[in-house]
Amino acid sequence: MSSLATPSLTLPKTFGDLKASGYVSRPVKSEIRENLIASLHKGENIFEGIYGYEDTVIPEMQRAILSRHHILLLGLRGQAKTRIARMMIRLLDPWLPAVSGSEMQDDPFNPISPYAKEMLFDMGEDTPLEWIAAHDRYVEKLATPDVSVADLIGDADPIKAANLKLSYSDERILHLGLIPRAHRSIFVINELPDLQPRIQVALFNILQEGDIQIRGFRIRMPLDIQFVFTANPEDYTQRGSIVTPLKDRIDSQIITHYPKRIEDSKKITLQEAHPAPAQQANITCPDLIHTLIEQIAIEARKSDLVDPKSGVSARMTIAAYENLLSTAELRMLQNGETSTQARISDIWGILPGITGKVELVYEGEQEGAAKVARNLIGKAIRQLFIAYFPDPGLQKKKKKNPSLYQPLLDWFGKGNQVEMGLSLNHHDYLKTLQQVPGLQAWVEQYIPNLPEALVPLMMEFLLHGLAEFSLIRRDEMSGGGLTFTDMLNSMFGNMDLDLDSLEQEYGDDPDYNQP
Repeated sequence: MSSLATPSLTLPKTFGDLKASGYVSRPVKSEIRENLIASLHKGENIFEGIYGYEDTVIPEMQRAILSRHHILLLGLRGQAKTRIARMMIRLLDPWLPAVSGSEMQDDPFNPISPYAKEMLFDMGEDTPLEWIAAHDRYVEKLATPDVSVADLIGDADPIKAANLKLSYSDERILHLGLIPRAHRSIFVINELPDLQPRIQVALFNILQEGDIQIRGFRIRMPLDIQFVFTANPEDYTQRGSIVTPLKDRIDSQIITHYPKRIEDSKKITLQEAHPAPAQQANITCPDLIHTLIEQIAIEARKSDLVDPKSGVSARMTIAAYENLLSTAELRMLQNGETSTQARISDIWGILPGITGKVELVYEGEQEGAAKVARNLIGKAIRQLFIAYFPDPGLQKKKKKNPSLYQPLLDWFGKGNQVEMGLSLNHHDYLKTLQQVPGLQAWVEQYIPNLPEALVPLMMEFLLHGLAEFSLIRRDEMSGGGLTFTDMLNSMFGNMDLDLDSLEQEYGDDPDYNQP
């Protein structure tokens, strides 16, 4: 990086002082490239906090930067595209000298605006300088259909012409757009396909030649900009597309993806979630719960009911994790407790964090968002269940009879049930689980050396797993909570209820009473 690393009274104040200091001006792409090389030599991680891309996206970003390329990050929502672009600020020099008062951050060694050229001509080495911080050299624009050429490039300003009493042929009446003002900076356009095609065409010259043309003015401003674009493949068919000549002018296209390892997903969720300090201090969230939340997202991404073109953002797991802590906190507050541990049943409190974050296909819409969310939770539980306990489905395939789970199933078969209220205090929670004979022994048999605090959690998890594999029945209670009962008794009970209702409705009908 530049030796002029910190702002102080010793920084050159004039162009003459800057030249005497030995400062060497360089294009922004070269600046970013050289600072990346310096960081690599030091073993620094510029993209710190970006998990799951260590062997894919990050090396491709590094190669694009070393090649001094404009970059297109292409991927589904919630894949850290904008975050990666913003982290490139770290590759800019901490401070950059510019001609004082210039709206284009003119390089005193190579001015391009009429204002800077005139000042340097009049004042020479006495031209005053200002120092621009790295974060002020990052410009980000969200592409929307209403963005105009004037917004990005600029336009003639009649009010400026009137105030300065200038002719319309004088280029000083021009109002510069966002891109010229980002000279010597990083300029990011998010959701590029949302720009109208005619606006995208206006970017051709900037990317290829590095200059701009405004209206009919015969001017050439060789801009020095590092462009980064982001786009979602869905946009190519849903809302718009990147016109082919523009895409051809973007040097490197980098495909992003969702984390391939669940451990990376958990790191992202914990990093991005913002629970209240009281939740962090008073609520313990076991690793199984973290894993279960991430598994729900994995199941959603491969579900036939969820639109794969839309994707399932990491924002879903972040929102779900925050909802989970709030569910546990609400129970804690209702019971007057000072601390608590998240439970499997708390997962039902994250439904609002799921339903608004997944785009459903037609079949999913017919099922309903809430039902799809419950289905995803069920699939996640089944997937994790077989990592701790014998697979009930495998037992069925091997026709093992009786089932390893038969002692537990027999207890439910005798008409017993477990009512798991969402607001149970810790004492009642333990009492409810311990009423099932052998449940704790079963957990301790298959998960030896389990910390005592996690035994109730795994006991509850075992019940949920048996329900998901249809060995017992789980129903939602009207007042909030879950009920576990025997599968067959529940089915026959419902049949008896249906027969009673039919008898009550049609008992006097002679046709109904025919033998």
